[in-house]
Amino acid sequence: MDAKMTMKTATKLIKSYTIDPEIGEYVATTKGSRSASERVNALLRRAMIQEQDEKLEAEAAAFFAAARGKRRKGDLDFQEAALRTFDRD
Repeated sequence: MDAKMTMKTATKLIKSYTIDPEIGEYVATTKGSRSASERVNALLRRAMIQEQDEKLEAEAAAFFAAARGKRRKGDLDFQEAALRTFDRD
């Protein structure tokens, strides 16, 4: 794959958002050599990833909470077969 295909191109969308003054100050002091827009986009990407991770974590917790205490038939079959093997040895 060549470099042009792997790089994302920034599309300028004209949107208007209100940013709290403390967030604006934070962006201004942490942007370094980047533009404020680049810094805001980087922060938003991190927030999106974190939010997705939190959702996945909640889904996993719900799944395992539902499965807790329940024994699956396959697990029991495997355990019974293992015990029979131990009895033969």
